[in-house]
Amino acid sequence: MEEKVEKEYDASAIQVLEGLEAVRKRPGMYIGSTESRGLHHLVWEIVDNAIDEALAGYCKHIEVIVGKDNSITVKDDGRGIPVEIHPKTGKSTVETVYTVLHAGGKFGGGGYKVSGGLHGVGASVVNALSDWLEVRVYKNGNVYYQRFSKGGKPEDQLKIIDKCDVDRTGTTVHFLPDDEIFTETTVYDYDILKTRLRELAFLNKGLRISLYDERVDDKKDSFYYEGGIIEYIQMLNSTKHPIHESIVYVEGQQSVKVGPKDNETTYDIELEVALQYNETYNASIYSFVNNIITPEGGTHEEGVRNALVRILNNYAKNANILKEKDDNLSQDDVKEGLSMIISIKHPNPQFEGQTKTKLGNAEARRVANDIFSEAFERFLMENPDQARIIVDKAMTASRARVAAKRARELTRRKGDLDITNFYGKLSDCKSKDATECEIFLVEGDSAGGSAIKGRNSMTQAILPLRGKILNVEKARLDRALGNEEIRTIITAFGTGIGDEFDLSKLRYHKIIIMTDADVDGSHIRVLLLTLFYRFFRPIVEAGHVYAAQPPLFCIKHGKTIKYVLNEQERDEYLAGLSPNTKYDIARMKGLGEMDAEELNETTMDIHKRILRQITVEDTQAADEVFNKLMGEEVEPRREFIETNATYVENLDI
Repeated sequence: MEEKVEKEYDASAIQVLEGLEAVRKRPGMYIGSTESRGLHHLVWEIVDNAIDEALAGYCKHIEVIVGKDNSITVKDDGRGIPVEIHPKTGKSTVETVYTVLHAGGKFGGGGYKVSGGLHGVGASVVNALSDWLEVRVYKNGNVYYQRFSKGGKPEDQLKIIDKCDVDRTGTTVHFLPDDEIFTETTVYDYDILKTRLRELAFLNKGLRISLYDERVDDKKDSFYYEGGIIEYIQMLNSTKHPIHESIVYVEGQQSVKVGPKDNETTYDIELEVALQYNETYNASIYSFVNNIITPEGGTHEEGVRNALVRILNNYAKNANILKEKDDNLSQDDVKEGLSMIISIKHPNPQFEGQTKTKLGNAEARRVANDIFSEAFERFLMENPDQARIIVDKAMTASRARVAAKRARELTRRKGDLDITNFYGKLSDCKSKDATECEIFLVEGDSAGGSAIKGRNSMTQAILPLRGKILNVEKARLDRALGNEEIRTIITAFGTGIGDEFDLSKLRYHKIIIMTDADVDGSHIRVLLLTLFYRFFRPIVEAGHVYAAQPPLFCIKHGKTIKYVLNEQERDEYLAGLSPNTKYDIARMKGLGEMDAEELNETTMDIHKRILRQITVEDTQAADEVFNKLMGEEVEPRREFIETNATYVENLDI
């Protein structure tokens, strides 16, 4: 037996990281990850500082430039970072902001009333994770400059390098992410930058934000919205049919007192809400706190949504639309087809939730409820025709909800025997441990039969799908539940659906879509993804959904058999063979034409297969894509296909 050596746990075991070392040691704690998400987060930190100048009323134009070397430049015309010597550090304030964590104008309340970025934290974190960073400050008729090398080390003190117009103010930051930190990628995605910057322009009306990509000639976008979130709603509904003419816009401010009576703090909370209903059955509701999206919602969203359902119920009753025998409209009823933006500016936001993106301030609920209630009630009273249209849609949704509740009974599991044989479709696995179980949703009975024979019956379940399932982008829940294929899927998953959904009851931690690599297979895959996104979104967000990657070619030489996914992989493999090799290339058959052994070896064996995980990084972008691809409007779908046709590698018609 190996001897156990006790090591004394004393002061020497406690590591103290100086300066920005902590950031480089644990970058994920500060920017979330060192992959693409964290790489782009560096840009948001610097842009947020400029946005805070705009919130304070000093910045009108922000420019973001992606350099040929994937460096980033962010320019603003705000007040410029202070250049004086900081009393606590003895260094210039610029150097302090970029080298000291928790140094900035957002902690004492003197610099900014509300803030989205971390400012001092953000600037110093970006510096710590850059190969180099340069800062230029324009103020007092001078251009101040300081450069930092790898890890945020100052190369020299802040100095004046030029003169500028005496009225010119602002800050320019130029940095290159450190490839020792960002080992996966240091390449910026223009579309990710564009989507977020456009969002920030919507949320800050009257602010111009420009984006330039020097890697591609003439690639640029500029965003400026005088109407702010009103124009945001117009964009969200641009591929849909609004059912009423006016976009409801609410703007207000309320003072609140927080803390014990002997030490109360008074501050102002500002609220903006814009909404409009459309003909779809899905809601697009996005809430923000100081420009930060809150995907888990929070008290500000609760306040607005509670007011929405209460005001609509009161109006429907007073107008004798909602009868005594009718059930009250629910939250789900009033959000059907709703596009809504909720933006709150809070001096002291407190976040909670798993990802710290859920607002927890109790006073925000009251303020949001009060401001929205008064304005929305006034809109309904002043626009009775539009009010009637909104209420009628909610009433129709309410009746559909009752029908869906009845249909949902068909998806409830009653026992293992019923589940194993329900509808004569599911071939379940033997294991009851969801963490090791996976279910293949297989296109067609033929491929399903081969998959059943070629599977590992202990952990792999097979559910053959006959034909194409209902497009749920064009259907309410009640109609979807009337579709046998969808009921089968719901029953197999075990989570329930709608207000009964429970992720903890998911029976398989890998849900694998297995379809042919042709047009029909792609269509079935998109239909399934639409179903998952609209009715099972937490399953997708939790990373449980995958697409199988059946090979496109089989290469045989000697006794070697090599399966490859596409032409590029085929060509790379062939290039690696010696010149004298004789070989055969065969295009793979469809899943239904493979025997059990082939299907197992190419697509199902956990040691050989390739799976592609389906993720939803940007909810709004996913909403737009599903609506364009699967919605009622033909023109946006045509535009989407034409725009993306150049990215198609394999087209099998």
